[in-house]
Amino acid sequence: MRRFLRPQMSINIHLKALTLTDTYFAAAAKAEEKDKLSLTNAEQGKVVTRFPPEASGFLHIGHAKAALINRMLADKYEGKMLFRFDDTNPSKEKEHFEAAIEDDLKTLGVSYDSGPTYSSDYFDLMFEKAEDMIKRGLAYCDKTPREEMQKCRFDGIPTKYRDSPVEENLRLFNEMKNGTEEGQLTCLRAKVSIDDPNKAMRDPVMYRVNLEPHARHGTKQKAYPTYDFCCPIVDSVEGVTHALRTNEYHDRNAQYYWFCDAMNIRKPLIEDFSRLNMEYSVMSKRKLTKLVDTHVVDGWDDPRFPTVRALVRRGMKIDALRQFVAEQGMSKTVNFMEWSKIWYFNTQILDPTSPRYTVVSNTLRVRCAVEGQQHMEADKRALHKKNAELGEKTYYKSDVIFLDAEDVALIKDGDEVTLMDWCNAYVKDIKRPSAAAPPTDATIVLHPEGDVKKTKFKFTWVPENEKSIILTLNEYDHLLTKAKPEPDESLDDLIAPVSRYTQEALGEEALSVLKKGDIIQLERRGYYIVDDDSAEKKVLIYIPDGRDKVNHLSAKAQHLKTLPKKASAADDLAAKRAAKAAQKAAQKAAAAAKKK
Repeated sequence: MRRFLRPQMSINIHLKALTLTDTYFAAAAKAEEKDKLSLTNAEQGKVVTRFPPEASGFLHIGHAKAALINRMLADKYEGKMLFRFDDTNPSKEKEHFEAAIEDDLKTLGVSYDSGPTYSSDYFDLMFEKAEDMIKRGLAYCDKTPREEMQKCRFDGIPTKYRDSPVEENLRLFNEMKNGTEEGQLTCLRAKVSIDDPNKAMRDPVMYRVNLEPHARHGTKQKAYPTYDFCCPIVDSVEGVTHALRTNEYHDRNAQYYWFCDAMNIRKPLIEDFSRLNMEYSVMSKRKLTKLVDTHVVDGWDDPRFPTVRALVRRGMKIDALRQFVAEQGMSKTVNFMEWSKIWYFNTQILDPTSPRYTVVSNTLRVRCAVEGQQHMEADKRALHKKNAELGEKTYYKSDVIFLDAEDVALIKDGDEVTLMDWCNAYVKDIKRPSAAAPPTDATIVLHPEGDVKKTKFKFTWVPENEKSIILTLNEYDHLLTKAKPEPDESLDDLIAPVSRYTQEALGEEALSVLKKGDIIQLERRGYYIVDDDSAEKKVLIYIPDGRDKVNHLSAKAQHLKTLPKKASAADDLAAKRAAKAAQKAAQKAAAAAKKK
């Protein structure tokens, strides 16, 4: 299999079985043996989960994991999943994000049994609960400047407002609700602990003032509850039995339960699962928004993004995402996942259902005269040799065909090769403009009696045809240069200088039927999805197959030594990747030798 950014190589390289395949099959089998999706104290028919996103961006793969896990568990226990928007921060929430999130859930195939509701539906109830806590001495208003307050919390010492009288706390809370100058300097804090070893229990904030208009309530509301105060109330009221969230919030579980006890409300059970971190990816909505706003990417559906719509645009099937999530289940192990794994699952879905077509480079091609062949001889071929249901296509053998220059550069004049889906042939009279230039012309002498099994090279070809299709092929690499960025690293320093590559390809006539969203396999190049069928040149995006780092890169490093080439960003990238792959292989070999 060859892609446009990687030179063609011998078929024996492309058809080698990958040990990675065996690894993934073993992992999938293990996942089937042990059910990783289970809940504590779950009663069949009574489980209620919930998915409560903040409408401050589009759903990414981490949110997709949360939504899918909640839905899967609700289904497993024949229960319900609720959907609500956590709209308690008017500085971040936007209505268009709400619509986008609902669309993304439809794309994921995640239905909900109730909703969408809104946390803001319960603002009045939250005010009542907060005032009741103040009256019972369980909450107080604090005007300590933020930095000083943070230092007090860190040092485990109280501020001077902690023991203010109830009447003063009620007065200040009223100032907060009215958004006055004094109210803006104040926050409401729960009176939990000063020096608890768990810093989440050191008098957490319950309310702050925010004068920005709310998407649903306008300027009516001035003081807004924090997520930590709001969440247990709404979960309890809406009947949630199991509140699922990532274990980065584990330290706040005690706080959640404390609020339930303090307000004397039903206590849902919190279940933790690991946060999904993907290598070479930005998962912070704030950072993703910055990349969009500064035009580093083309938008929220840019194929280099981890958003749901970007992954679907790049050719990911939702079933592959579901497999990926199901295999992780409720595991609490926090690590960085490799994209190759999920793309491998995707390939297993695409392989039996993707019709096969042929293209060659439209910029690096060799025009070949075929001796004794008539012009445009029509023939039929299955679109998929193992799936007859996909039907057939008409293809043409002709007296003039095009080969990839990168293929012809691998052979010497007179070598016998196999023309795929035709027969063996000798390639003669190879011409180059200069010794250092790639080949441009050649002569083909057909050899139908030749043994396909004995040829080293199998070449794809396209006939010279006025009805040939011109395609734009796009391939995207990782947006970041570092697999596991540190939280304090500058995003600007991590952006890859080049992460999108484009080539023009010449395709067989049968490609004219393609429509936007169609997924196909281009012979020896890989899987592609049609991104745009409206332009004169159809635009296709390469779909990763999860195997790149095993085969393509090392082969590229060897082939660069023999192929006359023009320096390009693609070559630079491949050389760097090859060096990295070689370094990893050397490290593994050294480790194995040390064990022995």
